[in-house]
Amino acid sequence: MQLHFSPSMRSITISSSNGFIDLMKIKVAARHISYRTLFHTILILAFLLPFVFILTAVVTLEGVNKCSSFDCLGRRLGPRLLGRIDDSGRLVREFYQILNQVNSEEIPDGLKLPESFSQLVSEMKSNKYNSKDFALVLKGMMERSEREIRESKFAELMNKHFAASAIPKGIHCLSLRLTDEYSSNAHARKQLPSPELLPVLSDNSYYHFVLSTDNILAASVVVSSAVQSSLKPDKIVFHVITDKKTYAGMHSWFALNPISPSVVEVKGVHQFDWLTRENVPVLEAVENHYGIRNYYHGNHLTGANLSDTTPRTFASKLQARSPKYISLLNHLRIYLPELFPNLDKMVFLDDDVVIQRDLSPLWEIDLGGKVNGAVETCKGEDEWVMSKRFRNYFNFSHPLIAKNLNPDECAWAYGMNIFDLRAWRKTDIRDTYHTWLKENLKSNMTMWKLGTLPPALIAFKGHVHRIDPSWHMLGLGYQNKTDIESVKEAAVIHYNGQSKPWLEIGFGQLRPFWTKYVNYSSDFVRNCHILE
Repeated sequence: MQLHFSPSMRSITISSSNGFIDLMKIKVAARHISYRTLFHTILILAFLLPFVFILTAVVTLEGVNKCSSFDCLGRRLGPRLLGRIDDSGRLVREFYQILNQVNSEEIPDGLKLPESFSQLVSEMKSNKYNSKDFALVLKGMMERSEREIRESKFAELMNKHFAASAIPKGIHCLSLRLTDEYSSNAHARKQLPSPELLPVLSDNSYYHFVLSTDNILAASVVVSSAVQSSLKPDKIVFHVITDKKTYAGMHSWFALNPISPSVVEVKGVHQFDWLTRENVPVLEAVENHYGIRNYYHGNHLTGANLSDTTPRTFASKLQARSPKYISLLNHLRIYLPELFPNLDKMVFLDDDVVIQRDLSPLWEIDLGGKVNGAVETCKGEDEWVMSKRFRNYFNFSHPLIAKNLNPDECAWAYGMNIFDLRAWRKTDIRDTYHTWLKENLKSNMTMWKLGTLPPALIAFKGHVHRIDPSWHMLGLGYQNKTDIESVKEAAVIHYNGQSKPWLEIGFGQLRPFWTKYVNYSSDFVRNCHILE
């Protein structure tokens, strides 16, 4: 910007710096000029110069915008100054009103809904929908999509339930081949353990583990992982209990694949003299009761109102109807003091666990006179596994449950428990367990639905000693996003839930922690194409 005074002081010119725009020119008459007038003129100019400078800067930067500064300002202020309002806000408000109106209306019968968004656009052009018609069609399309997604989710849950309940072809093959081997191979029938090791089975200086299962492959992983992770494998004794139909195959596996230097005993339920109908009448009733068998083995959709059920609730109900919950093998843990009368302490393991650390320190834990050393499951943040209290297992609308139990009491986990059998024999835990099972049968299973843990939560009430959670990490069969670092650090990892590692629906990133203990060198495993 430049300020020019004529030599005669008769004119003053203000121009832009490029010299092409004259912004202001003041002519001063020679005969009327005075120093006082000139002073006032310069004073006024000094006041105006900052505004002229700003205007020049805006003009310089004007090329960045699509419209001139004054034009843009006019566009913004013009409609308001002229009393006109932008119609877009009014249109949006009117559309909101139409949507609210349609939200309370039913979709007309026979309304043809487009199959895709592109078809919707095409029909809008050809049929010239008004706003309400468009809103109705949009609502119909969204409701249809919601129904289809919901139906697909329930179908997925049902298929997953059937996949989790079924026996994989490879595992069935393994059982059949080993059973056949038992009948044709004397080595598969050899005594377990050998006669000179029989005294070890009741020697309390050893670490005794109990595993109750009909899954040969899973049992082999539990035993192998425990022995390989132990600092004292020569002090480990495994008592593997199975049912009559699996006994031959289970015996064959451990006879042909000895876990030296540890000791393994395989015993069928039919080989325990104590397990008679007189001693376990309630379990006999559970297995043979028609209503219960129909509940666990019948049509899981019968009587289910899926319109009022969330997928998560439905998944929980399916989990509660797993046939394993009425198996005697699943209830055997309540009879450990009677089945092993000469033992003082033992660790009970589920067949879906992997041992990653030496467990001998468990025998050194002072249970303080309690019976059951277990990890509590109410201290975590996840909703599936580690935030469980009694309210999650029992129906507190039932008067007996409401009277005797506290819904906020912390639950604990089965699957890896250290039991003091000496203390247990001084209690009435077994009788309490039977009593509550009978009550639940009388109430048509309205007190609880889920298997063996609820009656155990009642029977062991006051007899549980909390152990450190690092001993037992749960939920690997529920949660796909399990923290891998936490899995690596846990002493025992538990694939409780439907996604077992030996199933195709198992989580791929968690399966290697289990498969590393599968004996792929076995001809039986290879020939049955296990997990190929």
